[in-house]
Amino acid sequence: MAIWTKIITLFRGAAHEAGTAVVDANAMRILDQEVRDAQNALLRARDDLAKIMAQRKIANDKLNDKKAKQVEYSNYIREALARDNRGLAQEVAAKLATVEADIATEAKIIGEYDNSISKLQASSRQAETVIQRLKQQIDTVKATESVQRAQAALAAQHAGTGAKLGTALDSLERIKQRQTERAAQLSVAEEMAAHTGEDADLQRRLAQAGIVPGESSAESILARFETPAPKALGHDSVPQLDHVAAGQKTS
Repeated sequence: MAIWTKIITLFRGAAHEAGTAVVDANAMRILDQEVRDAQNALLRARDDLAKIMAQRKIANDKLNDKKAKQVEYSNYIREALARDNRGLAQEVAAKLATVEADIATEAKIIGEYDNSISKLQASSRQAETVIQRLKQQIDTVKATESVQRAQAALAAQHAGTGAKLGTALDSLERIKQRQTERAAQLSVAEEMAAHTGEDADLQRRLAQAGIVPGESSAESILARFETPAPKALGHDSVPQLDHVAAGQKTS
């Protein structure tokens, strides 16, 4: 028996844990339904309040009618007594007694209606306030639940995301490095091109001015051969002239 009792207790404990897990997993859904149930109860209470207020109005109309009859019968009695008709006055007085009894009963009923209406109105206002606050708290709880789910998802993916981000940052740094090197190469190439252009222009202008030799061409070479060389003056030229003169005299 002790074993079976423990087994039954075990099943009951397992069922309780399973039920608790289901309740916890659907806590927000259960809370929303409980709020809807409270709102429906509040609507029913308002309907009951409206019915009681309608009944109170009907009772108050009857009371006003009874009071009008009371005034009417009172005037009849005074008129009958003024005319010395006591019997008629007594008959009207009997009706007035019934009317006054009805007035007392209706006034008591209306008092009970007023008491119930006051209590129901206070309860409705309190329930409405509680429901409104509960809705606000539910909205806060839902927002917190959403944020926590997002945080849990991020935490679950943190390792993989961290590795991916690290790889992406490495790739980004390599791209930046290549771009920096390329920018430096382009800058150097631009500087070299600028200097080369300036030197070529300077050499061209120097060559045109005859300050530096230019490139040899066929025309420049022919110009060198066509230009007669200047005669050299020296001791060798005098004997040659004398020899020529001697020859002329001999002839």
